[in-house]
Order: sequence, then C-alpha cells, then structure tokens
Amino acid sequence: MKVLTVNITSVVHEGEWTGSEGKTGIDKRAVSGGVSFAREQLDNDVIVDRKHHGGYHQAVYAYAREDADWWEKELGITIDNGRFGENLTTLGIDVNASIIGEQWKIGSTVLEVSQPRIPCRVFAGFWNRPTLIKEFMAAGKPGTYLRIIQEGEIQAGDEIEVIHVPPHGIKISDVYAAKNGERSRIKAIAEVKELSPEYQEWAKSLHL
Repeated sequence: MKVLTVNITSVVHEGEWTGSEGKTGIDKRAVSGGVSFAREQLDNDVIVDRKHHGGYHQAVYAYAREDADWWEKELGITIDNGRFGENLTTLGIDVNASIIGEQWKIGSTVLEVSQPRIPCRVFAGFWNRPTLIKEFMAAGKPGTYLRIIQEGEIQAGDEIEVIHVPPHGIKISDVYAAKNGERSRIKAIAEVKELSPEYQEWAKSLHL
C-alpha cells in the first residue's frame, strides 16, 4: 500500500461552473518531492470555497488509482492522477473500505479517515460532464477525506501503514451508501464518534 502521487492545485479555474466563489482549486496535479501536510491542508494547495471544502475534517482527499482505472474503462477516457481533485492518489489500499477513524501513517504524517466525498456541480463542471454527479453516486467509489492528526511530509512512493482501526466497523462505503439512500445501518453510523460532526448530525436526524 503506497502513495502513487501527491497532487496539489495546478491551475485556479474561473467560470460559471466553478461554484459560488467564481473560482476553484479542484484542478490538482502530481508534484515531485516532499509536500508539507499542516494547518489543515497541503502546502501550496488552493482551497477556495472554505464553506464546503477544506477544514479539519476535509483536510486531505484520497482516491485510489484502481478506482480511477475503473472509471477509465467505464467512460473510455484517460484519467490522470489528481483528476478527481484528490491530494493523494493511492495504490494497493481500498480507500472505500477504510473504517471511519482509521489512521494511516505516511511518511512523517499521520492521517485519519473522516468521511466520504459527495460530488458537487463543480466536479461535474471540471469534467465537463453534466451526468457525472449521478454516475459518481451510483458507482459507489467516493474516496475518503482525512484529518491531519500529525503534521509532516508525504511524497510519492511513501508506504501507507494502517496503525489504528476502530472496532465499530463502519466503513466509508457504509456512510456513502447511507447518503445514497441505503439507511439500514444509519443507527450504527450515528453512533460513530470518529465521524465528522456534520455527518453525525445528519445521521442522528435520520435515526431519531
């Protein structure tokens, strides 16, 4: 299990599709050398819409190369690392099966799984594919957001070591399925203290 590439914003795009702020840093591309993970984001990365993106619980976004390869076959297009707006393109780890609160040691950094990624219209606009939100939700391959538990550096090729797994067993895929209408595990999801507060409140509102 390793980091294939570390990706940061390459171009800040502007236009009607870029959301309420009128611009976006979703266009992330691979960089060489060590990148600092500190203060709730990557060094030199750009997060424009901080109401909906970034912050402690969405500091880092990871997406599996295996899932990107699946999309390549599904859509018949070439997808470069970073195209999903991910900071870490991983290899050899099923990020969608990771447990909420699971901790990864990468380089000198420790990250913690917090919540799945829910697609937005900026993502669809970036791909210039109006049907992408519906397709992404249906595919069940959301990737995961992570908190920065220990600040440090990560670079391409660093191994991913899972150093802690909570006993509750709730996966990123479980939370994502619930967001997509599958509510059979909503009670258990609502009780996961490692889940981000926004998601906890959402799950509790459905369970009550």
